[in-house]
Formats: sequence, C-alpha cells, structure tokens
Amino acid sequence: MPGPTFDERVAANLGELSPAELRVVRFFQDNREHVLVASAAELAQRAGTSDATVVRATRAMGYSGLDEMRRQLAAELRQSLSPASRLVRTLEAVGDDLRSAFDMTLDIHHKAIADLRRDISPVLFKAAVDSLVGARRVFVFGIGPSSALADYFAIQLRRFGLASGVLRHTGLLLADDLQQIAKGDLVVILAYSRIYAELDAVIERADRLGIRKVLLTDTLGPVLRGRVDQVLPVARGHTDSLSMHSATLALMEALLVGVAAQRPAETVASLELLNELRARIAGRAMELPISSDKRGRERRGAKTRPARRR
Repeated sequence: MPGPTFDERVAANLGELSPAELRVVRFFQDNREHVLVASAAELAQRAGTSDATVVRATRAMGYSGLDEMRRQLAAELRQSLSPASRLVRTLEAVGDDLRSAFDMTLDIHHKAIADLRRDISPVLFKAAVDSLVGARRVFVFGIGPSSALADYFAIQLRRFGLASGVLRHTGLLLADDLQQIAKGDLVVILAYSRIYAELDAVIERADRLGIRKVLLTDTLGPVLRGRVDQVLPVARGHTDSLSMHSATLALMEALLVGVAAQRPAETVASLELLNELRARIAGRAMELPISSDKRGRERRGAKTRPARRR
C-alpha cells in the first residue's frame, strides 16, 4: 500500500508544528520545484528562518531528511501536470479530428456522471441537503475556475430562499471574505488536488467558529475527511487530461432540487418574489401566459404596469 503523499503528511501533522515550522512547511508547499534544488541554507533564507528549523520541519512530517522529502516531491511533480500539460495530453488523444474531440469529451462527462451516481449514496445526499437546509447561511468557497461554480451555486441557493455568499478571493483579500462567517453558517468547499493556504485558512476559520463544512472534491477526501463534516466525492475527468466540471455542476443542481423538495412552499414563494422583482425592473410580467385565451391575456396584462417607452 503506498505511503502518504506530501500533502497528506502536511495535513496529518499541522497541529504538531510550531509557528516557525509551519511557515517552512507552507513555503515547501508553495515552492516545490525550488525545494528540489536548493540547499537547507537557501531554503531557510527564503522562508525567513534557520537551517535547523528547516530540518526539524522536514522530520516533523515523518521524513528522515531533506533528501527523502525531495524524492517524494519529485515523484509527485512528475505526476502533477500543469493545465497546459493536461491540454497537450488531451489534444494528443483527439488529434485534429473535431468529431473525436466531441465524442471523447462527452464520454468523459458520461463517466463522471456515472461515477457520481455510484459514489453519492442516498444517505450521503440526504445528509448534504439537510446541512444546506438547516444552515443559517451557506458560504461557498471556490477559487480559480471553481469560483464561477461557487458563484452559480450561491446565486441559485438565494433564488431558492437560502441566504448565501461566496468565498472566492485569494491572498489577503480572503480575510475579508472569512470575516463574514459566523456561528450557525455552513461552508461548502470546492477544492481539488492539493491543500493550499486559502483552503487551510477556510477550514481553520470554520473550526474556530464551530460551523459545519461540506467538501466537494476529487482527491482530497482521504486527506481532509477528519477536518470536515461531510465529503462528497466528485470526479473531474481523467487525471492526466483537461479538467472538466460537469459532475460538480450536476451534483450542485441535484442538491438544489433536493433543497426544493425539502421546503417546496418556501422555494416557490422565493421564486415568485424573484419574478415580481423582475417584473418591476422590466416593466412587465416575466412569465409566459399559460392560456392562449385572449380575454385571459387581457386580464393578466391589465395587472401589469405597461412597459416604459424608450
């Protein structure tokens, strides 16, 4: 059985690291290629600490020394492809045949959806829906391409009558996002591949407040299972090809339907209010007439403010 990955070692030992060692480990995470070639003294200088702290941090993660850690990082970097490399692999598979590109992409989506049906049990799905419905507010965390998915999910939750927000910033701006979270909220986390500083900060903030965390991920389940309340496994296509998000979107929309099924009256009322607000902005009803009866259309039209002339 393969041993723990570098990120799994980091996650398992975070609570045992001193502040200086934690700073070194974070530097290792963010500068993996540099760790492969730099001496302990150079790493210490870059991380703003001492040689001894670099060595202690390495051993605190279970390595015999820097050389063993470098060997593991080198092996993992060979397997962890950049977005450009992933696209190259994808293009190598399809060549210049557009039909092949279309078919292969749909095959990947089809498999991801099939895996989703297999991996998300009814019990797991119900628990996730209950977490959404029972939260005071729902905050969705996603950065990079996942920020668009986070935005979409939060907008739809609001339309369904659940208070929601997005945690989408990186770096210091994330602190402003995290300041919004309070007791009684729920954090839905979209995170893949590795533990980065923003992800760790979100989990730590949620832990301090004692609020629940639901993780949507492809590979981080085994690493973070002990730090979140629920893990919803969701594939992103082939590991060495272009990342695709159809399964994540499908899971989100299934959760939305589940939310509506749990609170149908509130959901319908919220959507009706949305339509009324749209009508005020647009100057006309947004719904299509159900009947083609002329008198019925006239009665409905009489209740609607006429559109303003431009």
